[in-house]
Amino acid sequence: MLIPPIDLMHGKIVQLQQGEKTMLEITDFEPWLKKFEKYKLVQVIDLDAAKGTGENTAPVAEFCKRMKCQVGGGIRSIADAQRALDVGAKRVIFGSALFTEDSVNLEFAEEAAKTLGAEKLVFAVDSRAGKVVTQGWRKAINVTPEDAIKLLEPYCEAFLYTHVDLEGMMSGFPMNIARDLRETTKKHLIVAGGIKSMDEVSQLDTMDIDAVVGMAVYTGAVQA
Repeated sequence: MLIPPIDLMHGKIVQLQQGEKTMLEITDFEPWLKKFEKYKLVQVIDLDAAKGTGENTAPVAEFCKRMKCQVGGGIRSIADAQRALDVGAKRVIFGSALFTEDSVNLEFAEEAAKTLGAEKLVFAVDSRAGKVVTQGWRKAINVTPEDAIKLLEPYCEAFLYTHVDLEGMMSGFPMNIARDLRETTKKHLIVAGGIKSMDEVSQLDTMDIDAVVGMAVYTGAVQA
């Protein structure tokens, strides 16, 4: 399944390369919302909140009214997650909150599952050079994605893995990593990073993996 993303920064829909260089900016949301309304799930990320530079609460709430959304970006506490659920998010994405300076924060994961319900939680395990990265992909910790997933599996409904090395590059997602991740968990698995064609989406689908496709959708390489 293809999952279209809406990444928000400075009140615009954007596409970034490796989380840093802005490649696309869109100010007219409506054409894209109409395209995305037909999808079973849309991923909405508040990049300003993730980076601690602002927030896009109003548009996120509006998107959640129109589409089935999983929402992330700056969700660092159970209270943050509850607010996203209260405005209509179907699931919330935790990322940096799941990790300490050098390990997995299992106490937080367990408390989030207990308070909110594991079925409402997506855990983001983002990777650069084979290590988990947090804080808007700016800090690496000495934990592999596979190890993090194994530890966190009891406490969520799904995992979102972003291959930051290729994010926004449209150079193809590494299928060997997809296979390794699929063998690591039985939970709903979503991957992102470099996906450039519907053929890749189909390959991932045969492994029971969903795909977040951003740059290829917004540039028209993959028709939404």
